[in-house]
Amino acid sequence: MQIQKSFKGHSPYGKLYLVATPIGNLEDMTFRAIQTLKEVDWIAAEDTRNTGLLLKHFDISTKQISFHEHNAKEKIPDLIGLLKQGQNIAQVSDAGLPSISDPGHDLVKAAIEEDIAVVTVPGPSAGISALIASGLAPQPHIFYGFLPRKSGQQKQFFESKKIILRPRFSMNLHIVWLIP
Repeated sequence: MQIQKSFKGHSPYGKLYLVATPIGNLEDMTFRAIQTLKEVDWIAAEDTRNTGLLLKHFDISTKQISFHEHNAKEKIPDLIGLLKQGQNIAQVSDAGLPSISDPGHDLVKAAIEEDIAVVTVPGPSAGISALIASGLAPQPHIFYGFLPRKSGQQKQFFESKKIILRPRFSMNLHIVWLIP
């Protein structure tokens, strides 16, 4: 595992910012997230139309680059190239934290491999928000991501987790599943 050095020393490279966006209510956007989106050179957006509405609402004019699961393999080298030129990039998803169910994880890994700083700008989290509002005991809990779309794959997913959860986590365990 490579150690991330986001805030140590000076680097000629730009920074990759992972910026959380609101989950439905634009007023949940943080001041720091707005400022970051205004100051970076580029915004790598999961859906430029959705992000465009957010940017318009907060009067942000930063240019967007489309970055989603269907173009990630071709875009990651381009984004890394921009970062190595000293440009700063904010990655956003349609709602919540990037890298949960989008190709941001691969971009983060590529940035770390190139000694490019990765900085999170936290904000809304649907999973944690749902958990704390549910009345269920929040600890322990496990988040596996989003369920597969097809029922056969969902069944296989649940079967594979049954093996992992026995008997180690048989105590007061609650799992929150988010379905897109």
